[in-house]
Amino acid sequence: MLNLTLYTRLDCHLCEDMQQALMPLQTEYGFSLHIVDIDADDHLRVLYNERIPLLMAGEQEICSYVLNETMLRNFLSK
Repeated sequence: MLNLTLYTRLDCHLCEDMQQALMPLQTEYGFSLHIVDIDADDHLRVLYNERIPLLMAGEQEICSYVLNETMLRNFLSK
């Protein structure tokens, strides 16, 4: 099973939007989604503060700010 990570923070409407948009794709493709609050880790906050929401597969960035469904589908189809 493929593991994706969504970097977020509390009270981030873009983060909430991306998480909601990922739900049907998660059902369709069967990937696991790990939600990480960057504010709980100083290092992550420094790295990703202005880039959230950020969807990653390991070290590979898939998309940030808004879900790029085409890019995600292309990635998941590999």
